[in-house]
Amino acid sequence: MSAQTRYGYSTPIGVAGGIVDLAPHAIDTFLNEEDPGVLRFGVGVVRGSKPGINIALPAEGATPTTFEGITTNNRTTEYDLDGKLHVRNGAAVGVMRYGKIYGRVAEGIEPSYGDVVHLVTSGDEAGCFTTEADGNVAIKARFIGGVDKSAQIAAIELFNQAQQ
Repeated sequence: MSAQTRYGYSTPIGVAGGIVDLAPHAIDTFLNEEDPGVLRFGVGVVRGSKPGINIALPAEGATPTTFEGITTNNRTTEYDLDGKLHVRNGAAVGVMRYGKIYGRVAEGIEPSYGDVVHLVTSGDEAGCFTTEADGNVAIKARFIGGVDKSAQIAAIELFNQAQQ
């Protein structure tokens, strides 16, 4: 008799924008300034056109002081008929200011425990996180684990201190 000993799929460590554990954290609510389907959970966001109210994906020229946090995956998710997530323009979105969260990692990045986190500010991966400083914005955070390649996420600890 034979038995299956290998499986082709692994369970991811978490979901993009998911809270890692019960460590103290703060999540504030902002309004999505991006078009429907552009903003995703688990990405870094910056101040929008109305600071303290709106958030947007980072663009070139973003600085650590405009960084607001990482979007959290919450109960307000909406999917289209093809199963694609769409966060509507003007929708309320939770943003973790400090704590431990699963963030989206840029392709090809292999973070290690303790690596400094940088926010990608340009291209298709704007809002994702990397260990590479060149052309990206360093934020007060560290990677607290490696990347889960099946979900392209890694655990990030955001520190409870002002970005500078």
